[in-house]
Amino acid sequence: MSLPPRLVPLLTEFDFARTRLTERLAGPTLDSGNGTPVAVSPLTDEEYLWEPVPGCWSVRRHADGPGEGATVLVGAGAWGRDTTPWPHPEPAPFTTLAWRLSHLTELLLLRADHTAGTRSLTRDDFRPSGDAASAVAAFDAAATAWRAALLTADETALDTVGYCTYPHGGDAEEPFWEIVWWVNQELLHHGAEIALLRDLHRWSPRH
Repeated sequence: MSLPPRLVPLLTEFDFARTRLTERLAGPTLDSGNGTPVAVSPLTDEEYLWEPVPGCWSVRRHADGPGEGATVLVGAGAWGRDTTPWPHPEPAPFTTLAWRLSHLTELLLLRADHTAGTRSLTRDDFRPSGDAASAVAAFDAAATAWRAALLTADETALDTVGYCTYPHGGDAEEPFWEIVWWVNQELLHHGAEIALLRDLHRWSPRH
């Protein structure tokens, strides 16, 4: 099946943002933007879970319970992600690199499932990663799954309201092409946040 013309630039943008974030996390180099490679150290466990300010929301062991201000650790397995039922606190707590990467991985994986999979996964089925290497691998797998789901969409699907049935957003009320755009902006802005956290960690006086 040929790609719908409207999907081509969105898929290109997704591929760029995904590659950019993966290289920023795992290295060994990152394109500086002008073709010059910049060395990148792989994300470490300490950096993955680094809490730069008091009261961070993060990924934690279920056995340890939620962090300050959180009431729930959502997710399957030994680890969960800090959250509260709606409405969330205002102002929003500062979230760690682990929290942001887990959130991004979850939304990619679940939206892939609710587009071209079982259409049954929820946040309670997602398994947050407790270490950096597993988290990067999980992100890569989720991004691959979402990309494959995008390739199932034809022009009719792009205009279909509820083509993606992801239960934790407005997907059931939006045409699919708007969901594709939304996922791209999630990847772009969380990827930028993660990159900034890596820079802050490198220049933190403690490191």
